[in-house]
Amino acid sequence: MKTPKILLFVLFIIVLTFSSFIKNDKQQAVEKFIVVLDAGHGGKDPGKLSKYGYKEKDIALKITLQVGAMLEKNPNIKVIYTRTTDVFIELKDRPKIANNAKADLFVSIHCNAHHTEASGTETFVLAVGNANQNLEVAKAENEVIYLEDDYEKHYKGFDPSSPESFMSILFSQEEYTDQSIMLASLIEKNFTSKFNRKSRGVKQASLWVIHQTAMPSVLIETGFVTNKEEGAYLNSDKGQTEISTAISNAILEYKHNLEGNVGDFVFKGETTVIKPNTESPALKVTENTILSDTPVAYKIQLIATSKPIEVKSNNFKGLKNVVREKEGQFFKYFYGNTSSYDDAKQLEEEAAKKGYKSCFIVAFKDGKKISLTEALKTTAN
Repeated sequence: MKTPKILLFVLFIIVLTFSSFIKNDKQQAVEKFIVVLDAGHGGKDPGKLSKYGYKEKDIALKITLQVGAMLEKNPNIKVIYTRTTDVFIELKDRPKIANNAKADLFVSIHCNAHHTEASGTETFVLAVGNANQNLEVAKAENEVIYLEDDYEKHYKGFDPSSPESFMSILFSQEEYTDQSIMLASLIEKNFTSKFNRKSRGVKQASLWVIHQTAMPSVLIETGFVTNKEEGAYLNSDKGQTEISTAISNAILEYKHNLEGNVGDFVFKGETTVIKPNTESPALKVTENTILSDTPVAYKIQLIATSKPIEVKSNNFKGLKNVVREKEGQFFKYFYGNTSSYDDAKQLEEEAAKKGYKSCFIVAFKDGKKISLTEALKTTAN
């Protein structure tokens, strides 16, 4: 018996539609923004302890799960956790989870401690070019290595208590430093502006867990469990909800900026320079000077996006002399160009007043980015 042509046609349409759904589902899965959330410590590693009975590992896990639940409400975000229960995860495996997932962000959540009643939040990015910066914080967070089996084999002689060991942390994260600083700044801004938290700022330290990641990464110290008042806040439902909200909002804002949703227009041409604003004392130079390379040039990085934005002043809150450069997969936007670090600080203040609170100074020599430490040494000679 022959199958009627109309039935064959219907079957063909059904198969085609089903295939289309599968294809779309796969495309959506690929396009999702992947965030790996790392609750610090766990299991036999309690993390920071306080005389008030608060445990870092418990607080960090509760906050991490709340952040994840908030982010998962966005259909374009996929959240992966390094742990969801009170288990011990070796330090070397935490960044490995993020790398294997090809994550877009790695966020490690912790609590702080001190022998005084110190308080406040601070968010760390990897120290590039200054391995001894915040050495005590780095030693404290890296000491979990000693709890692992065969740690000498896995960490190749890395000694968490030795300053010399930190010099071996090279520049594998340098490609992502700008984006890490952007996210860290947004996190601290959300803590202070939304919930009136005391911020100790964005800092750099040589932390193994973010050194080993192949994506923008931050480590958040959400407050001090050793401070009576702040410890109680960290351990409370209200405190954990506010902290989680601040972190998730910062991540969403970071994603929004990265996708180029900053101005009203996306890039349509090849214009990359806005005319200099000669009203700014730090920019009283000729256009030729601005466009030319100098031995050391300081610029202010405003944002970084994955999609290009047309470089025009109304896309950058009225700022002029903005240049777009492509570095790897990101488009970066720089304001100003000066050989004076003092003038660069002034430009940074101007950009911050315009609303770019997470902007920062970057240095170039012979057209290549260098560390500020190297730049300041060069200009001092």
